[in-house]
Amino acid sequence: MRPELDYRSLFAATPSPYLVLASDLVIADVNTAYLRATGRTREDLVGRFVFDAFPDNPADPDADWVRNVDASFRRVLTGGKADVLAMQRYDIPVGTRPGMFEERWWSTVNTPVSDPDGEVAWIIHRVEDVTAFVRARRARNRGVSEPLTEREEGMEAELYVRARELQRLNEELRAAHGREREVAVALQEAMLHSPDLARHEDVAVRYLPAIGSLNVCGDWYDTVDLADGQFTVAVGDVVGHGLEAATVMGMLRSALSAASRAVTGPAQALEVLGMYARSVEGALATTAVTVLIDVRSKLLVYSSAGHLPPVLLHGDGTCELLENATDPPLGARPEHVPRPQASAAYRPGDTLILYTDGLIERRDEDIDTGLGLLEEALSGMTDLAPDLLADALLARLGVIGGGHDDIALVVVRL
Repeated sequence: MRPELDYRSLFAATPSPYLVLASDLVIADVNTAYLRATGRTREDLVGRFVFDAFPDNPADPDADWVRNVDASFRRVLTGGKADVLAMQRYDIPVGTRPGMFEERWWSTVNTPVSDPDGEVAWIIHRVEDVTAFVRARRARNRGVSEPLTEREEGMEAELYVRARELQRLNEELRAAHGREREVAVALQEAMLHSPDLARHEDVAVRYLPAIGSLNVCGDWYDTVDLADGQFTVAVGDVVGHGLEAATVMGMLRSALSAASRAVTGPAQALEVLGMYARSVEGALATTAVTVLIDVRSKLLVYSSAGHLPPVLLHGDGTCELLENATDPPLGARPEHVPRPQASAAYRPGDTLILYTDGLIERRDEDIDTGLGLLEEALSGMTDLAPDLLADALLARLGVIGGGHDDIALVVVRL
């Protein structure tokens, strides 16, 4: 019988330097080769945020290791794929001379490790110290004719292979990303087209598919013009991703648009939508919120089916969550029950923001934290036009290029 593999011992003995990071970029483990390469101890590293343990050289104004490696980590966390970096300079402190740094060059690969749910739980950070190779190259460029050592030749060969692999992966990622974005934009324009929206200059909408795969059109937004100076805005979120969720989204969005024109208020519109959802496969547990805006009475009438509360940003910068009419998601009840409805007054110049969970939900954070960050992000935005506010809000929340989930966003200047 062969002995059971001791993976911790194998990791510790691996000759290449390895660091293991949690998803919050705190160092979870390190092998002996990494400690030897960096001149650190386990006590120096384990449990520390990686960039606290390895900051840029403060004496080098051009130092960019932290920025480049952090960007690589973020690509791994959002895309779930290995990321290869070109050769990076990162100077390390000299242990015997506090405040002094020694020039070092590194070749780096960051690899994700997923949990059972498919989420990136760990990052394996592999480095190779290629300083000797860089210095040898410099010497040769100065006319020194000394041949490369066997180790330097090996480094040169590995760097060449790594650079070619990096170039190939980047080309494939750019091509795949471009194709997915093209499909996402085409589906967005076709399925989220709203004729009534064009008549509202003070309404801005944004839709961003999730990064990393063809997660298009699971979320939706809509605007419906009614009589007597009234109109509705709505957002919704279908469970799941891809074309199946997009199909369900299109059916529910159309049904809510029709119901909003036929019944007397948001609550009744969601009641109709809920009854319809029970007959649509894949529609159960969909969330939605719809707000009727009465321009003449300066009143917002709203109802929510398990959705995150809209935010009313007042002219004085305070935020009001519209959370007094929240009910379970569509199809959650086996029998029909009237849905709640509430109202809130607004003043000209106030701003209404509707959104889906991809805007604020983050791993390892509860929803109250996300709502707090949303209110904080809206600080100082009262004077921004809706289009500028929408883009600024996405940027402040770190999702201007998309996030882990689809994002639908509606901004209405009242």
